[in-house]
Amino acid sequence: MRYFALGGAVDLFELDAYLNGAMPLPGVQRDMLAHAVNERLDELFGRDRVPYSRPVRQTQPVSGPLAALVELLEGAHRAPPERLPFLMDAAGRAVGLRVGVYLADYAQRTLVPVPGGREPLEIDSTPAGEAFRRGDVVVTAEAGEPRLWAPLLDGVERLGVLEAEPTDGTDPHDPVLRDQCRWLAYLFGHLVTITTQYGDGLDRVRRREHRGPATELLWTALPPLTAATQTVTVAAATEPAYGTTSDVFDYALSETTVSFAIFDAGTRERAGAPAAAVALAAYRAARRDGQGLPEQAHAVDEAISSSGGHGVSGVIGRFDVATGWLAHVTAGHPGPALLRDGTVTELRTGDPAPPFGSRTDRVPAEEQLRRGDVVALYTDGVTGACDHEGRAFGFSGLARVLEHDVPARLLPEAARRITQAVLAHANGRLADDASVLLLRPFGDRTSSGWF
Repeated sequence: MRYFALGGAVDLFELDAYLNGAMPLPGVQRDMLAHAVNERLDELFGRDRVPYSRPVRQTQPVSGPLAALVELLEGAHRAPPERLPFLMDAAGRAVGLRVGVYLADYAQRTLVPVPGGREPLEIDSTPAGEAFRRGDVVVTAEAGEPRLWAPLLDGVERLGVLEAEPTDGTDPHDPVLRDQCRWLAYLFGHLVTITTQYGDGLDRVRRREHRGPATELLWTALPPLTAATQTVTVAAATEPAYGTTSDVFDYALSETTVSFAIFDAGTRERAGAPAAAVALAAYRAARRDGQGLPEQAHAVDEAISSSGGHGVSGVIGRFDVATGWLAHVTAGHPGPALLRDGTVTELRTGDPAPPFGSRTDRVPAEEQLRRGDVVALYTDGVTGACDHEGRAFGFSGLARVLEHDVPARLLPEAARRITQAVLAHANGRLADDASVLLLRPFGDRTSSGWF
């Protein structure tokens, strides 16, 4: 009856002969009959389908990774940020997963569940934290409940972890399942960053302490803590994460060059943050105009001097991908450190130069870099951090952490380890901001392939 209602044109005798394999039907009639049967199967099961004479694309997938993608993208359209974890869970169900989301707080010490109701997880002592630190999927099976933990990434910027529990009996070590978790984590990381630009719901979750106006100003001006191309990786970290008042950093990656800078206003007083922000803005404006290092330095000098602020120390530099040459200008600041063949040294900086704002001629120093080198820029708060007996962390402390952590870890994790080590040395009380910016000029050689 369904077939005839759709306009079927063969009689019952021909229809019966076709169903018993005794004669063929024209393609259009076969498809009309298949459609009639599929309508009934949809009512009964919603799964099995009779094939048509030619492929027919489904308007919307009902299972698998593509279904998860469609579920998440359609749900995220016009969704407020705090709705994303619920959409993520709905997308996970399309691939047989129960999904949870944890975001890293800005100090990168804790993974905070979204939404609440679960306990936060420590980054340095949990399987979820291991996934965050390694930048790769970690599988656990505590109490017979298998879990996959995948880092949430926006590009290569670590934002948290995705918790995934298989609900269909799939082996959590199945490489296909691990890939699907990665895909979901990639996509969700992008959506977190996008929605945070127009809402505070997820940003508020990541804040474990109050930020004052100066810190809010500087954090808003900073680029992502991690960025990478096929040939260059950059990673940064700063402490105190909720009380930064004088340090800023910046970078710009392209196919041919890497530009980078770090500035230190040198004071935790109210004037520090505006001075650092002025230096950063002047540097960016000159760099984006295509000016060279001397002109960039001159622009920062003029901006600081014209603003009436006190001097700002810093380093600006440029790395040429094709030639391997690194040029940098140092102003009232320690020069970059170079990790080469397991040993840390200071790069040559030329004659001592005063801080930015002095309107003086500045001549770039140059260094030929090799594959495997890592360049580290750092502020005074790193080497000057003191313990309860007044002993400074010093360049030796920085070198020790660089030599131990950079070869063994992803670059963003190495940057985090440096500032954590400084904070631990100072018993959690920093007299000055401590920031690092690491540059691996020929790419990261870790096995993950993500950084």
